[in-house]
Parts: sequence; C-alpha cells; structure tokens
Amino acid sequence: MIMKTQKRLIHNLNARVALVVAASTVFCGFATPALAASVTNVVLVHGAWVDGSGWKPVYDILTNDGYNVTMVQIPETSFEDDVAATKRILDLQTGPCILVGHSYGGSIITEAGTDSHVVGLVYVAAHAPDVGENEGALGKGTPSVLAGQKGAIEKTGDGFTFLNPDDFYELFAPDLPREQAEFEARSQVFAAAKVFGTPMTAAAWKTKPSWGIVALADKIINPDLEKWYYARAHSHTVEIAGASHSVYESHPKEVAAAIEEAAQKSQN
Repeated sequence: MIMKTQKRLIHNLNARVALVVAASTVFCGFATPALAASVTNVVLVHGAWVDGSGWKPVYDILTNDGYNVTMVQIPETSFEDDVAATKRILDLQTGPCILVGHSYGGSIITEAGTDSHVVGLVYVAAHAPDVGENEGALGKGTPSVLAGQKGAIEKTGDGFTFLNPDDFYELFAPDLPREQAEFEARSQVFAAAKVFGTPMTAAAWKTKPSWGIVALADKIINPDLEKWYYARAHSHTVEIAGASHSVYESHPKEVAAAIEEAAQKSQN
C-alpha cells in the first residue's frame, strides 16, 4: 500500500514538473525569443601601402574562435577598383558578415558596406567619410604627424604613392619589431594618389552598426580625427593607449575582441 502511494506521488510530481517545463517553454517562446545566432563570417580589408598579410595575428585569433575569415587584397590602383575587389569577396559570403577596414580600408568599407551581406562595420584606426567627402581633405583638416613630415610620402612618375622606407618604422609601425617593420617598408603596395581624393557615394555607417578602434599613438591618421569619425557614426569606440597605426598587428587581441563583439551584437 505504501509502495503504491509512493509511486502515485512520484507519478503526479513528474506530471506537474513536465507541465511546468512545457508551460515555461511556451511562455519563453513568446515572451523572450532566443537571441539570434552570432555572425560567423568576417571580411578584412587592409589599408594603403600594405597588404592583407598584416591581418595574420587577428586572423589567427578569429579562426581559432570559430570564425570564417577572408582577407581582401585590394589593388590600390583606384578607389573604384578597391571597392570592386571588396564586393567580389562579399559576393562569395554564404551568409551575413562583419566588414572590417584599416586606415584607407575604412573608406572602402564605408562605400562597399552597403552590400546586403554586411550587417556590421569595424573601423581600425581608419577613415570613415560621409557621402561627398574624401579622406584626403578630412586628413588635411585634422593633420597627423605624417602630414608635417616633409618628404615622408613619395610619388612615382605615374602617380603612385609610397611611404619613404626610412620613415616607415617611426611613422607606421613603431610598436612592431624593427625587422618586421623594415620588411613591410620594403614590400609596400604602392597606392594611386587619386584613391585618397575620391569622394564617397555611400556611407554604410549611417544605416549599419559600427565599431571603431582609436590608436592613440597613431602618426598616420590623427587620433582626434579617428575619434571624430566614430563619434559622428555613433560607433562603439575602443581607445588603445600606445598603439601605432599598425594597431591591428601590435594589439591583435583588442582588435579581434572588437570584431567578435560586432559579430555577436549585429543582427543577421
């Protein structure tokens, strides 16, 4: 008799628990829908005078954390060519992605970021002009250390620019090992001068969430200009003390963290 009573009590208790769990599931389904899955695709765009290999430290962190990462190798022959190269990679994405730009790459993602695959933008020590603006004019308005260093930017006879190798370490990458900076100085991708003066025809940061990283020791882009860009775009901003323009190489953990935050918080 006692055994039957115990079995009946256990049966009733299990039934009540099942009912509560079912009700909770239904309630949660309507009242608190599950969070959208994080975006797993990331596209990285490098800036002027360098190439995509500089993203390797950030790439390693992101891929180790499960992200699908692609680097764009922009030709730097014209702004239109660079945007087209970025859109070519965006077209290959199988789902929503976070688009990241360093330096001049910020102008590129501002233009190309209107692509339907892009759900969030990350600016890394980067320009973020508005429609009708160009980074060259904005840079003159808030000049950097580079702007005051006569002869640091050189130009070829056919209109391509590069950073004087003797100035590269001090201006572009003082927080990298000197041997690494010297190698990058001797392997620059020359950028057509006209890319810096091409006005934007779109500004993706106006319609999509953005994150901005300020390199507080940047000598290529004035950190105050970076702050101004990101404040205007209402970007989630991270400031990194002591970081040079090569912040994506010297502080990859902080840069990767900002990208992952964008992936987790952007709606896909």
